[in-house]
Amino acid sequence: MVKVVSFGCRINSYESEIFKEKLKDYDNLIVVNTCAVTREAERQCCQTIRKLKKENKDAKIVVTGCAAQVSTARFKDMPEVDLVLGNKEKTEIEKYLVSKDRVVVGDIFSFSGYDAYMITGFEGRERAFVEIQQGCNHRCTYCIIPYARGANRSVKQEKIIEQIRLLLEEGFKEICLTGIDACSYEPSFSGLVENILKTFPNLPSLQFGSLDPAAIDDKFIDLIKEYKNIHPHFHFSIQSGDNLILKRMGRRHSRETIIDLTKKIRKVRKEATFGADFICGFPTETDENFENTLKLVEEARIDKLHVFPYSERPGTPAFKMPQVPVQIRKKRAEMLRNLRKE
Repeated sequence: MVKVVSFGCRINSYESEIFKEKLKDYDNLIVVNTCAVTREAERQCCQTIRKLKKENKDAKIVVTGCAAQVSTARFKDMPEVDLVLGNKEKTEIEKYLVSKDRVVVGDIFSFSGYDAYMITGFEGRERAFVEIQQGCNHRCTYCIIPYARGANRSVKQEKIIEQIRLLLEEGFKEICLTGIDACSYEPSFSGLVENILKTFPNLPSLQFGSLDPAAIDDKFIDLIKEYKNIHPHFHFSIQSGDNLILKRMGRRHSRETIIDLTKKIRKVRKEATFGADFICGFPTETDENFENTLKLVEEARIDKLHVFPYSERPGTPAFKMPQVPVQIRKKRAEMLRNLRKE
């Protein structure tokens, strides 16, 4: 029996389903698909690996995913781990399971391909995730993920359509498009969404993972207006409500962008709701900067918040900036979470 443990984003959930289907005939195998978005995420991965080995002494443990890609040595040095695979290599996981190598982590920026495997479902879920792209060409100053996932590369539209058709035939009624930077889908994110909606006019619900506010165009707004099977909840990667901090983060939107975008969507879909990711205590963030984040949540009426205290990631520009004390980061994160509860 194979056990797959997934951390982090929807992309990892999608890939973990591929592992389950590919490796269903293996026995005594555990695959840990890791996350590197914060130091805490990596710590939790290591903690889980130790627990899994303690509970499954004879099992072979394979560690892959983003943390394995950017913090290879950390997992290589763990006695509980039998094999470490990078994000490029995990697409051929079966090949490396029978090799004598213990660590295989290549240059992710040399990877331009995809795993062509088509999944048939999501265990224990009513909603199915469909990967439309990988990687990211932007360089937000706090983010390590481009170094874990590589450059932006898009799945061919015909493969996406085929995957959705297969999942609908399996009985799924909710399809969620996801990617590391989904709105950077090439040649056009809005064009892909329109193609899906025209191909599957009876699709009950089309949903989206995290959306980049700077990449939402008027065509996407028009689609929200025209197609009522677009689920009216939209989750944005905002990160801060202060323009100076957004600039230092390397984000491509402003607080005005968010307010204007939420107004446009509510104008065409009155029932629309919004969620967002926020980082609290980014380097140089003052009380005044953070207050602008609190104000933005109220002004844009964002009611579902994913809140994270800033986490230093070596190798990113923000790592070298003047740091906000950890206790202040945690305090601000708690204040923002309390605002969400209110």
